[in-house]
Amino acid sequence: MPRLRRPHAHPRLPQDELDRRRSRLLERRHALSGLPDEKDLKSFDWTYNARLPKRDVLELATLHFIDAREDVLIIGPPGTGKSHVARALATAAVRRGYKVLYREAHQLIEDITEARELGQLRKLRGPIRAAELLLIDDLFLRKLPPHAGDELADVLMARHEKAATIITSSRPLDDWTRLLGDVVVVTPLLDRLMHHGHLLSFEGKSWRLKEAAARAAKRAASR
Repeated sequence: MPRLRRPHAHPRLPQDELDRRRSRLLERRHALSGLPDEKDLKSFDWTYNARLPKRDVLELATLHFIDAREDVLIIGPPGTGKSHVARALATAAVRRGYKVLYREAHQLIEDITEARELGQLRKLRGPIRAAELLLIDDLFLRKLPPHAGDELADVLMARHEKAATIITSSRPLDDWTRLLGDVVVVTPLLDRLMHHGHLLSFEGKSWRLKEAAARAAKRAASR
């Protein structure tokens, strides 16, 4: 009976080299995700806006919703921290090793439209379906084309109960039918989002107004 060969022993890499490799890996994952920046919840000031659903956000931060293939819909006025929280969840997912894809809503629709015109829709759908977490940010921030409802429904239908999706929007759900222009599309779309999903309502004061006031005060003090 032949003797089993012992695997060659590799010298342990120095800790700083391991840290560099880990850092480069995270940088590649972040670049592939399309996230414009890295966010975290440690820097989020919960005291500024006590009306935010902090408990629900911290529960989502466990990332169990990704393994459960659940969707998250974050609705609220501009400046209340929706995108910050959503990007923080996506950043945490990247660091945890999940495949993440970030797109602003209008860009996603434009990409789908262009891919359809060029006959490359199947190529585009691959990464969208493969992402364990898809973040569609700022839905309705810009006016969408008439076919946007169908495109959005197609994306969500392909991912429903197969992978997790986060959508942020400043427009209340009651406006969606008018903005997408088709009640036949909106009703099943929302049904898919809310089936085993999470609806978070962000209300209260605007972070942007706070930051603008702080900048104005700093300029006044420097004069």
